[in-house]
Parts: sequence; C-alpha cells; structure tokens
Amino acid sequence: MDDFQPVRGIFRNSQLERADGPGLNPTRNQTMGEIIAARFSRRGFMRGAMAVTAISATVSPMALMSADAAQVKGRVEGSAFDFPEVTAGVDADHHVAEGYDADVLIRWGDKVLADAPEFNPANQSEAAQEKQFGYNNDYVGFIPLDGAHDHGLLVVNHEYTNEELMFPGIVTVEAGEVVVAPATEERVNIEMAAHGGTIIEIRRENGKWRTVPEGGMNRRITAKTPMQLTGPAAGHARMQTNADPSGREVLGTINNCAGGVTPWGTYVMAEENFHGYFLGELPQGHAEAANYERLGVPGGNYDWGRFHGRFDLAQEPNEPNRFGWVVEVDPMDPTAVPKKRTALGRFKHEGAESALSKDGRVVFYLGDDERFDYVYKFVTAGTYNPDDRAANMDLLDEGTLYVARFDDGGGMEWLPLVQGEGPLTAENGFESQADVVIEARRAADLLGATPMDRPEDVEPNPENGHVYVMLTNNTKREEANAANPRTENAFGHIIEIIEEGGDLAATRGTWEILVKCGDPSIAEVGATFSTATTENGWFGMPDNCAVDADGRLWVSTDGNSPSETGRTDGLWALDTEGEARGTSRLFYRVPVGAEMCGPCMTPDMATFFVAVQHPADGGDDWEEFGRPSYYEDLSTRWPDFRDNMPTRPSVVAITKQGGGRIG
Repeated sequence: MDDFQPVRGIFRNSQLERADGPGLNPTRNQTMGEIIAARFSRRGFMRGAMAVTAISATVSPMALMSADAAQVKGRVEGSAFDFPEVTAGVDADHHVAEGYDADVLIRWGDKVLADAPEFNPANQSEAAQEKQFGYNNDYVGFIPLDGAHDHGLLVVNHEYTNEELMFPGIVTVEAGEVVVAPATEERVNIEMAAHGGTIIEIRRENGKWRTVPEGGMNRRITAKTPMQLTGPAAGHARMQTNADPSGREVLGTINNCAGGVTPWGTYVMAEENFHGYFLGELPQGHAEAANYERLGVPGGNYDWGRFHGRFDLAQEPNEPNRFGWVVEVDPMDPTAVPKKRTALGRFKHEGAESALSKDGRVVFYLGDDERFDYVYKFVTAGTYNPDDRAANMDLLDEGTLYVARFDDGGGMEWLPLVQGEGPLTAENGFESQADVVIEARRAADLLGATPMDRPEDVEPNPENGHVYVMLTNNTKREEANAANPRTENAFGHIIEIIEEGGDLAATRGTWEILVKCGDPSIAEVGATFSTATTENGWFGMPDNCAVDADGRLWVSTDGNSPSETGRTDGLWALDTEGEARGTSRLFYRVPVGAEMCGPCMTPDMATFFVAVQHPADGGDDWEEFGRPSYYEDLSTRWPDFRDNMPTRPSVVAITKQGGGRIG
C-alpha cells in the first residue's frame, strides 16, 4: 500500500490491544447495564446516603456485610488469604508481598531452543526471533511432567508487538508527538516471529525456577507456523483461499491473548483482536462485507499486508475467516501440527479455560473482548477419558456452542448456537453449522444474547459450579439511573454465574455481581468492594483471573494507570465467600506502563507464574516521566535496567521465602 502513513501520537498496537472503539454490536438487545439497573431497582436495594446507594445497587448482599476496615498486615477476619498487602503506586520496578520472591524466569529474546543466538536488540532477525522467547507474553499455563510440581512445561501466548518499544531508530518526536516510521519487510517478519506462543521446559532446583533450553519439547509457534482447520468450518468455501484451495490449512496464529490447558494436557491459544492485522478493501459487492463489518475487519493497525498478500483483503478476501479461532497444540510433540478448532466459534476470543461437567464432558468458557459483545461456553459432545489421552485429542471438534443471556431477575440462560434452531436458518444466511461458527457474533445477535462490558477471562470453579466473568470496562455506555449511577463504566466489574445444580454443562443458572470496581472512597464511582478493602486493595479493569486449587479467586488487571487510578496494574486476591466476600488485597504489582497477565499457579500452590506485558508502554500520564516512552527514551528499562537493553516483557515466578503455599 503506497499510501501507508506513519502513526502519530498514539501507538497503533496499544490502541488495538485496548479495543477502545465504540463497539460493533448493531443489535438493540438489552445491555448488561440495563439488566443490572432493572434487577436492583426492582429489589428496592436503595439505602440512604449516596455511597450506600451506589454499593447496594450493584453488589451481592454478601458483600454488604460489615468488616473491620483497619486491615492487619496478615489475615482479614473471615478471609481465605493471609499475606502482607503490597502498597499500591507507580514506579519503574515490580513489587511483591513481603515474604515472597518475584524472580524473572524468561524475557523477550531469551533462548527457547538450544541453538538460539544470544539476544541482541540492536541486531534482531526473523531467524533469531523464531528460536527466542516472543513479545508481550499474555496467557501462562503449566503442564507437569511425570506428575511433578517442580518440573514441567511452561506454555505462553505472545499477544502482539509494540514496535516503538522493540526496535531502535524508528521513532521521532515532532511537536511532542511520537511518529513511528513505516515498517520494512524485515521488521514485519521479526514481528510475525515474535507473535504466537512458546512451549519451554522448566525446573525448580534449590527453590528457584530455571528454563531448560535443551528440552526436547521446546517450541516456538509463530504467525507463519503451518496449522490445520478442523471442525464444522474446515473445508468450507468461505475458508478457501488462493494459497489454500482446500480451506483446511492456514499459516500461523495471531493476537493470542488468554488461553487454557485441557484436562488431557494440550495447550489452547485464543485468537483475539485479529481484525487489526488486515488492510485493503474487499472486491465490490463481496459476500463477506457484512461479516467483516461486524468484526471491524480491516482494522489496519498492522501493515503486514504490504509484504504478505494474505493480509490484504484485495488479494485474499477470505483470509480473515481463518482467524478468530481457538487453537489447540499438543505440547508433548514438537512436530504436531496445531489445530484451529472451529466448533468453538469465531470472534475476538479472550480465555479458553475448561473443566469437567458432572457427566464427564468438557466445558470451555469463552469471552468476546469487545464492548457490547458476549459471553460463550462450549460443551463437548464426548466425555473425557482420563485413562486414554489419545481418545481425547479430537474432543473439541464436536459439541455445542452456547451464548449467555442474563435476565433482570437474577436468572440466566445458555442459548445454543445450532444451525436450523430458532433464527439460525438458511433464510437468515446460516445454511450450515459452518456459517454459524464463522459468524458466531451475528448468530448470537439473533438469539438475543446479552451485550456485555468487554468480556475478558471467564474462569470456572469446578468444585462448586461457580463461574467468574471479568468485564474490563465500557466507557461507551450511555444509560444512567439511580441503580447504576455511572454513565461510563470506566473501571469494570466481575459477575459470578452459579450454574444450575453446580453442573458446568447446565443450560440455566443464576448470577450476581461479585464486585463493581474502582475507588470505593469516591461515592460517585459506585465501587462495591467490602469495607475491609484498604486503599491499596481496590482495583479497576479486571482482565485475566485464576481459581487456585483451594477455589480462591485471583484477579489481574489491564488499564490501571497513574492518571486513572494512581496505581499500576497487578495481581489481587479477591474473597468470594463468607463474611470477607468482596474483600480485595494487592499481592503483586507491575512496573509503569505494564499490564498484568496470565496468573497461573502450580498444582501444589507453591509457585505463581505471572506475565508482565508491555512495560514502559505510554509514559505521558506518569508525572515523574511526563512524555511518550519509546526505545531510546523509556519510562522503565525493567527487568534488566541496563542502558543498552530495552524494556522486555517477561514471565515472573513468585515463590514464598522458605517454601510453602502462596497466599
């Protein structure tokens, strides 16, 4: 594209990742904000003063129970957690609770394969990056080897790239604005190699974790790795391209945000904001025009299409249909071809955590991370066989995809996206199940699903059938009323679904708001943390989460900043039961500009792996720095803090000093 222009002022990758558009849902389905308002208005949950009104309108009754606001350094009465809370704030380093160590395990550019060269940021290459740890680590999973808690495979998604932080000599500052130079083919190829995922062997020795670059299962997956399309959309005409007339083979995976590990030990990668990698225009009158408009294709945030024609709609108009899926990888076999499992639907996937239903089927919970989009789950047709791994390897090709509809009485229903049922007919453009999964958003629109406030991670607790939905924010909401006093949901909230009968395969359930996020000391914000939550314990913008082996909920965040919340993102422990329900405590916080991703605890609860993504992103809103941050002038050089080394996204291993269980 000869008319490509450099980006000014706001970095296009950050803009893509934050998904700050108005939302692409054209329906008039009742929004979650309206449902919340109707539900709690009808309950008459109004109590006196403004602050109490804001709380009682939006929080589960359990969270209104009184608690001692003077929190001690260790345990809060009734809490499932016991650790000294970190002080919230902003600086160039990371911080963990007293009594714990936070050790960098692997950084962007570190060796994944034994023959990888040493990282040299001033002399990067595609060949080197294909053997080194990728950029912007997001989801983190741990797969034990031989049943050990101190030896296993670390599986990590690499969501996207920040050119301005990665490459020297490409940024100029004009009138206080950053200008990124147009990309070169070499730079694009390095970026493509920095996407995807990493599988690497790790060991804990003498209390500390280390990577094993010589591990036989180590592998990099990139935007060019050959993959198979399986399930109902595989081979369909809408999946066929000039390069792949079969419609069954595709190169690479992109924008891999959250993910999961299946009960049979495979690694699933969720493709999120894939729309931003495409540019160009569809041929006049092309049949995919409405489909792509619903997904924001082309986003034009990356210029890969200038050098790789498959990302140019004019050259390959069907290529976007081959992204937006859940990818399954067998980490035990480094030669295994990853498979895009189309039965789980196509949208901007966030999360793919799974657990077993009461009858042994596997249930995956999925968020569609855009304002006014939906929460989904997928239930396999077959059951999990714990004694035969091979028998489980294609479970994800057959099953039922559902979308959630919440009602204002506190009930909810999972609506099946099945061709031929309800409005999902040929008359409405759904001639087969392939059409349904390719256009899962439009199918959900017609079913009357509930538009949500940016659904991100969705995590089940298999022990009690509760499911936690992270809703990051929605600043485009215009509805306002006494029961929902925020005209803009700037800080997000967390919904707790209680599946009927405690069975994750149920098609009905109930819901509560576990907590509405933001600063509870500002009445107008309407936050609903318990009164035992300190000034350090509250957070905004919930994103990823984890339920540990004891059933406790941990929440990581994306979007807390000096100008918005006076704190960086981090990892918070959040009580979900008893008198401490709604109490939040800060356990770990990241350096300035970073997002907190991928919390993953080992089965013995002795290690917490967390991903620190895009440290040094931004910089303008931190008073101490006060200007744009880029390779030559960074707001932090974490984790190396060396003048000749840029900031590096990294996975951190958190352990308790002297050993023991976390938290």
